Amino acid sequence: MFDMFEKEIAKSIAAASAGALDAGEVEAALEVPKDAKMGDLALPCFKFARTMRKAPPAIAGELAKALVPPDVVGRVEVAGGYLNFFFSEAALCRALAALAGRDWSVTAGEKEGEGRTVCIDFSSVNIAKPFHIGHLSTTVIGAALYRIFAYLGYTPVGINHLGDWGTQFGKLIVAVKKWSDIDEVREKDEYFLNSLYVRYHKEAESDPSLDDEARAWFKRIEDGDPEATAYFDVFKAVTMRAVGKIYDRLGVKFDSYAGESFYNDKMQPCLDLLEKKGLLTESDGAKVVRLDEWDMPPCLLVKADGATLYATRDIAAAYYRAKTYDFYKCLYVVAYQQNLHFKQLFKVLELMGFEKAADMEHIAFGMVSLEDGSMSTRSGRVVWLAEVLDKAVEKARQIIEEKNPAQEDKDAVAESVGVGAVVFSALWNNRIKDIVFSFDKVLNFDGETAPYVQYTHARCASALRKGGDFDLAAADMSAISSDEGIDVVKCLLSFEDAVRAAASSREPCYVTRYAVELAEKFNRFYIGHRIVSEDAGATNARLFLAFMVKNTLKTALSLIGIAAPESM
Repeated sequence: MFDMFEKEIAKSIAAASAGALDAGEVEAALEVPKDAKMGDLALPCFKFARTMRKAPPAIAGELAKALVPPDVVGRVEVAGGYLNFFFSEAALCRALAALAGRDWSVTAGEKEGEGRTVCIDFSSVNIAKPFHIGHLSTTVIGAALYRIFAYLGYTPVGINHLGDWGTQFGKLIVAVKKWSDIDEVREKDEYFLNSLYVRYHKEAESDPSLDDEARAWFKRIEDGDPEATAYFDVFKAVTMRAVGKIYDRLGVKFDSYAGESFYNDKMQPCLDLLEKKGLLTESDGAKVVRLDEWDMPPCLLVKADGATLYATRDIAAAYYRAKTYDFYKCLYVVAYQQNLHFKQLFKVLELMGFEKAADMEHIAFGMVSLEDGSMSTRSGRVVWLAEVLDKAVEKARQIIEEKNPAQEDKDAVAESVGVGAVVFSALWNNRIKDIVFSFDKVLNFDGETAPYVQYTHARCASALRKGGDFDLAAADMSAISSDEGIDVVKCLLSFEDAVRAAASSREPCYVTRYAVELAEKFNRFYIGHRIVSEDAGATNARLFLAFMVKNTLKTALSLIGIAAPESM
């Protein structure tokens, strides 16, 4: 939103330089000062010392004297070699008023991504295993990026690259045949499947012949044997039914569930191409691509027994996605432990001549853990995500009972607050940081949390219910021209800058932190200024501000996958 301000200022500076400076050159040099007291925009004149053959302070002083400031500028100051600009409060309020009638559905004012497809590979659950807390970050980061890119006009393609291949499915068939039956599995849940898998491994420690049976059953799956395939299909159906409930709670959707098994018949052409290019070499019976020249170990693609690996299927997936989606970028939201895997993958694709190799990115993230181990109830130290969500919702319900026992739809609000708190906690920091999850911290109604932002949204909604419809034409904008009010206005006008920063850096935390900053600024204004008063002009202006804050917070929260209750 400040782009137009920058263009106007750049034109004025170029005019003041009497042709010595180009407006585009000036606009590129403008920067936001680290200290707000130094202005809203600054022009460092050091870059022009050689062109204008003068010392930077002299350049700044001469430009200030010759400058005819545009109406977006309130005042101009010289500070050493810098020319500092302070935006006009009237211009800021006009710019905000121009947004009053915008469409608040999730769509940006500028469609920068129109005609560009972004594939986002995220969540990637494993069939026959419950959704654990380790899947939280990949799922909510990927989903947030999906919404952010959609907001900016891109066509996102959400891909859940299911872990649905491997000898573990042979092991499960053995376990079901020995200790259960297919009808019982069909009726029960993924936790039951996991318990069978755990039992299998315990039994296999004393009976290694089970592993031979498991390999034989997986071979039958590979060969399309009807009985083996029927078992496999039930495992997949039970898992997808369970994870679907988690995705519904998190507000996550996918456009493709093409997992590892989908690429079984698509790997050989890739291996043939590697052979043709002389990239595939044999090592102890296995087939690898050597990457010594790039200080990486060999990329193993075919084991000595003929089995393929993740990397083989990922190469096939890259070619399939390029052909199917003609993507602008393909993002892999996977933990940082897989850094080497993706470096190898991208290098092998580059060596193969894959035209989109440079458009593939590994979006790495840190690990999630709990403060205490009390949640590790079902299988060793594994923490199931459903249990974390349930406990967060339960705690949110208790807080609502204490703070607002008259709250309507307590269960729905508790779900929004509890689930929102978990999601927000995973999106607050830069994604590469490890997260130690604390229920008490994330459910705090003060500070840098989802409940704090949600409560601010509800506060705005309450003010608008109390004040009724506002008349922007009758608003006295001087009523929001205090320091606190202008801080809110500037923050509102910078929303899409935050969204663009989140997209370009692949960091949803830009939106998360923006939401907290806007909530903090509005609450400072709210404490110092009555929204509804006897002064109609002031009331209209402040209701308008509350309206803009409410809708911007709702949009920001929606981008990161969090609901915005109307009351709390």
